[in-house]
Amino acid sequence: MKVVAQNRKAYHDYSIEETAEAGIQLLGTEVKSLRDGKANLKDSYVLIKDTEAFLFNCHISPYTHGNIMNHDPVRTRKLLLHSKEIERLKGKMQQKGYTLVPLKIYFKGSYVKVEIGLAKGKREYEKRETIKEREARRDIERAMKDR
Repeated sequence: MKVVAQNRKAYHDYSIEETAEAGIQLLGTEVKSLRDGKANLKDSYVLIKDTEAFLFNCHISPYTHGNIMNHDPVRTRKLLLHSKEIERLKGKMQQKGYTLVPLKIYFKGSYVKVEIGLAKGKREYEKRETIKEREARRDIERAMKDR
């Protein structure tokens, strides 16, 4: 599994409660650009319209060896999920404060996959607590390593 892009900010801004794997509908030059590792998930999100899921604001750079028919870098891309999964995620999203956030784009064999997470926004004090816990965990690991 080759990870192309990760959304590290999502883990800072949201508490991820559940994850799902989805395929993504791409053009040929987009796949080639992803193989070069040129993607960015910052500020991207997933919306469900009717019975389809779409990925918005995901930036995949134009392929360097492409011609004038190259793709639009931030176009809306359709996510490939089973209808039951879409309905389940749609039901959970209707609860207060939940959203779908792409966490990472990766290759699984020759297919491009997107890991999406059902997320709930963190408040400022929750973000600070998370940072304190992470630092405490690192200190404990350092102390155990030195022993």
